[in-house]
Amino acid sequence: MSDDVLEGLSGPEERQAALRSQAYATFVSAFGYPDAELLDAVRSGALADALRDVLAAVDASLAEGADWDALRAAGEGDDDLAVEYTRLFDVGAAGPPCPLYGGLYTGARMKTMEEVVRFYNHFGLTMAEEPRELPDHLATELEFLHYLAFRETEALHEGSDPGSLRRAQRDFVARHPGRWVPLLRARLEKQEPMPFFRELVRALERFLASESAHLVRLEGPAPTAADPPAPAPASGGSNGG
Repeated sequence: MSDDVLEGLSGPEERQAALRSQAYATFVSAFGYPDAELLDAVRSGALADALRDVLAAVDASLAEGADWDALRAAGEGDDDLAVEYTRLFDVGAAGPPCPLYGGLYTGARMKTMEEVVRFYNHFGLTMAEEPRELPDHLATELEFLHYLAFRETEALHEGSDPGSLRRAQRDFVARHPGRWVPLLRARLEKQEPMPFFRELVRALERFLASESAHLVRLEGPAPTAADPPAPAPASGGSNGG
């Protein structure tokens, strides 16, 4: 979300929602496969600066104590980051040591994928037909939260009630990435990863904890039932823009 868009927002709640949406989008980019574009963003410091700035704007405490130098460390070779990404997240005799699929941390992957798809479908979102990540992949889940926060921004700007969007975010964070990203971080630590990935996952874990606390303050605790009540369907495309 550009500075121009932020300048068009009139109140602190709108700006907060927009910044949170932007933070999710930045994490989606950061967790992509380290191609030449991402490698350049890491080495130039552009990614670290973007993440630091948006997290500090969401909550100053999120930028404190982070190792921002680690998020500029791409290794000496052009393929170091890509090789490490593959080692941690993509390959292994029994699967990668640190998979980026939430269902692999719950012991019931099909149920997890069915639940996340129900969340997506409630908001008029469907998985793209062309090959892409599965519904429980970290990037897909973060893209969904980016979209919901974007829609929350729109609702606030238009004077509509953002409650259902906030409750959907609260429930989704609690049941999905907020639940399994701490387990991902614990596995990652055992692999002695490159500093970039260690700090990136740590930053995401802290952000999701902050998100959970923020949404609970606004909407109360998430339901504890096995299947949360579905949010009202809403029209929308496949992403939040």
